[in-house]
Amino acid sequence: MTATSQPRRLRADAARNRKLLLDAAAAAFAEQGTEVSIAEIAQRAGIGKGTVFRHFPAKENLIAAIIRARLDELSEAGAALLDAADPTAALTEFMRLGAELQARDHSVCQAAIGLIHDDAEAQAAADRLTRTAEALTERAQRHGGIRDDVTGQDIILLLRGAYQAAAPLAHAAPELWRRYLAVVIDGLRPAAAQPLPGPVPGRSPTVRP
Repeated sequence: MTATSQPRRLRADAARNRKLLLDAAAAAFAEQGTEVSIAEIAQRAGIGKGTVFRHFPAKENLIAAIIRARLDELSEAGAALLDAADPTAALTEFMRLGAELQARDHSVCQAAIGLIHDDAEAQAAADRLTRTAEALTERAQRHGGIRDDVTGQDIILLLRGAYQAAAPLAHAAPELWRRYLAVVIDGLRPAAAQPLPGPVPGRSPTVRP
């Protein structure tokens, strides 16, 4: 092996180990929440604990990386809906995707609250998600599909609320969140809407699913 090829091989090995680690951590957090141990994640990935900490100095850094990926996943899905022919259907699909993400990944709600404020990149991902929700909401409002007194921030809170309402019965009824999401979506329709009490939620601090 030449001197040039050895660093390349080391970089390739490091990239491979990082991907194995992130994939294993994402699966473990989704199934068990953020309490899963680094030892179990390392075992799933087929790497040593020392390798984990070379990539992520603390468990919180690893969790933040997974949360950032999840938020960006939803942002990208929402952005793809901005050109949909039916803006109201696009918004409701975005909400369904957000609630479904939480239902399949137990770490999203569990970890996001504290990490968003502690991790600048996670905060940026949350901001991108909020902007996507705002764009989808405004587009649906211009077409008369939803009431005009809700914001993108409201949408983020509501899709989280639909999941949280069903969470206590998630093991017995894993699809129950769909029922509450349907109630929320009906409440967004402009027909017979009553004025909303209370202030409009602000952009800071950002709230995420």
